[in-house]
Amino acid sequence: MEKYWNIFVEGYTGYASYLWQEITHPHAKNYFYWLILVSVFFFILEVVIPWRKKQNILRQDFWLDAFYMFFNFFLFSLIIYNAASDLVVNLFNDGIKVLTGGFDLQSNNPMRLWPVWAILLVGFLVRDFVQWWIHRLLHRNEWLWKFHKVHHSVQEMGFAAHLRYHWMENVVYRSLEYIPLALLGIGLHDFFIIHIFTLAWGHYNHSNISIDGKITGGILASLVGLIVALGLFDIAIVADWGLVSKTLLITVFIAVGIFVLGPLMKYVFNSPEMHIWHHSEVLPEGHHYGINFGLTLAVWDYLFGTAHVPHSGRDIKLGFPGVESFPQDFLRQNRI
Repeated sequence: MEKYWNIFVEGYTGYASYLWQEITHPHAKNYFYWLILVSVFFFILEVVIPWRKKQNILRQDFWLDAFYMFFNFFLFSLIIYNAASDLVVNLFNDGIKVLTGGFDLQSNNPMRLWPVWAILLVGFLVRDFVQWWIHRLLHRNEWLWKFHKVHHSVQEMGFAAHLRYHWMENVVYRSLEYIPLALLGIGLHDFFIIHIFTLAWGHYNHSNISIDGKITGGILASLVGLIVALGLFDIAIVADWGLVSKTLLITVFIAVGIFVLGPLMKYVFNSPEMHIWHHSEVLPEGHHYGINFGLTLAVWDYLFGTAHVPHSGRDIKLGFPGVESFPQDFLRQNRI
């Protein structure tokens, strides 16, 4: 018991030191500045190419949502979640070792022998699928819906609305998604890459912009091509290629993204045009518990019959019945 108590206590002191180090020492794997960089990028896009042109740049509840971003991703971990999650992770891993006679999920898992791109792809797909089901649960369970209503209290959509949610959702999502990822042996480095990608896509889904699928397909493919060319996916054959060959490779990826992936983007990945309907105050007949539950991928909604995009939805009313009387300050929204 002393071991777990020490883990619990060190979870607070360790995270506080870590957070201060992140703020004062920027680096490539610094989540604090990645959050700021991604947010500024989508803020600029909302200013330059707004979808709802009459919506104010600093829309309704903009600063409230900005506070939610930092609370849910930093302060909440410092105040409550980090120490408890460290304790649960260690209990889970120790339990697996006892049940399997010493098997270590991180060091002994055969998936760790896979190439990096395969680990990232499987980790991303598994996490997104699990999150899709959790999202549906938040809508179907009355007790969980009370927490999830905070996210649906947004009445003017923008990128920062992505991270407006009750702190209890952190507990629900992280607890349920951890087990399958741990069983796969997904490490912290892998999780960081996956998480940054899904953070950016979540900002995109909620942002006040509308971009053609060919453009988003080309951008996504160019990023993958760049990563391959830089050798970050451990593809040995590319390592000896020259600059011209790698540039040509990236160009091919972009072309495939535009002309092949482009027309399929709206069926594979979530988008502002699709996610806006998830926040609609009026739900379609036969979908009392909601539609378009995808966080990053849209494919799950099409596979399970919860996809609904009748038109662009640019100017539909957002929220839920009675949203006008819902608390509009952080403290009252986050009470249990």
